[in-house]
Amino acid sequence: MSYDPGALHAALAAAVGEDSMLIADLRVAFLESATRQVDLLGRARCDANWELAAWRLKGLAASFGLTALMALADEAAAAAPGDPRVLRRLHAALAALDHS
Repeated sequence: MSYDPGALHAALAAAVGEDSMLIADLRVAFLESATRQVDLLGRARCDANWELAAWRLKGLAASFGLTALMALADEAAAAAPGDPRVLRRLHAALAALDHS
């Protein structure tokens, strides 16, 4: 599954226009929120906490039209808490979004 970092920029530009400062601020806020949810996934020890963090990540991704990240969050919700494969893929997806 590929991650389109341009999709985040396009979603932000559609929401606020071409105000590059505001886009940059919203991008940082999105990445901080997504990173926080992935961190919560990494620390979850029960199904309820794991699923809640996955669903929050999916909702956040949906707010910005990031369908690949939404699908990965769905995959996480269905996985066992602490699944290292899912966590690695989530970290890679956020890194791709962060370096665009």
